[in-house]
Amino acid sequence: MQETCCPGDYQYCACNSNHNMQEYTEKPASGAKSQFQPGHCIPIQHHRKPGLQSELEDPKPVSTRIPTDDNGYQTYKAAGKLAGKRAIITGGDSGIGRAVAILFAMEGASSLIVYLPDEESDAQETKRRVQEIGKECHCLAIDLRKKENCRKVVDVALQYMGGVDVLVNNAAFQHMVQDISELDEAQWERTFDTNIHPFFYLAKYTLPHMRSGSTIINCSSVNHYIGRSDLLDYTSTKGAIVAFTRALSNQQIGKGIRVNCVCPGPIWTPLIPSTMTTSAMEQFSSVPMGRPGQPSEVATCFVFLASHDSSYISGQCLHPNGGVIING
Repeated sequence: MQETCCPGDYQYCACNSNHNMQEYTEKPASGAKSQFQPGHCIPIQHHRKPGLQSELEDPKPVSTRIPTDDNGYQTYKAAGKLAGKRAIITGGDSGIGRAVAILFAMEGASSLIVYLPDEESDAQETKRRVQEIGKECHCLAIDLRKKENCRKVVDVALQYMGGVDVLVNNAAFQHMVQDISELDEAQWERTFDTNIHPFFYLAKYTLPHMRSGSTIINCSSVNHYIGRSDLLDYTSTKGAIVAFTRALSNQQIGKGIRVNCVCPGPIWTPLIPSTMTTSAMEQFSSVPMGRPGQPSEVATCFVFLASHDSSYISGQCLHPNGGVIING
């Protein structure tokens, strides 16, 4: 059962309860290898939207483990790069967003994670894992398609964290359609209302509270660069995100606020089995590295862009995509 701590069309939870969740820790057996090897296909499975990480079959998406040269793994090694930072992370309940929240916490940051009400159980697991590290993780279930809800996100962040140093725009929707003749207009509008409009509203409402050294990191996709035909609306929004990133960077860099973008390739997250066809899943490993990526391998890009390690980078895109060569 969800715990509603605020009235209205969103739920906010700042309590320390685990809500009787089943414990899950990312501790593989001794000597285990990295979950995906070259030529390793993802397990074919289909789940209801929006998809829950807790319901995925093995192998589970990985949030903190990084592959090693011998095809093993090691836990991400933090260095205090985000000590004292406060982050808003949309889509923070699972997948890439969860990995970002956990790695941010390992680096010293507190966060407000934003997600849909149906994703409450995954969000509470993210919160549990962040709190295990000793950092704050506030949870906000809300529909970002409404601009007034985007303003509420910022209000809640200010109320419970006292400010915002990092904005991670990560939440997204996709649904596969083979031809434009079959693409419903309502789906086109929903995809844009989810994937790009909240990026504008959240940036607009957050920027007045940011200072020099703050960062905005947007999540796009390799699909904008390759022009994926069965995700016409999704691909279009991801192209818009890249353009938005570049233009907003040019606006804000004079204030010392950097804006960058991450463009992942095939990453194993709940979005895949909840939105992709069997055929698409069978081709999910078709990148030069021959394997899907894990959320942890993308989250390191967000840590880099949020930290002073990237102090001379703005308006740029990072491409954790398994070796796919892109232009632009």
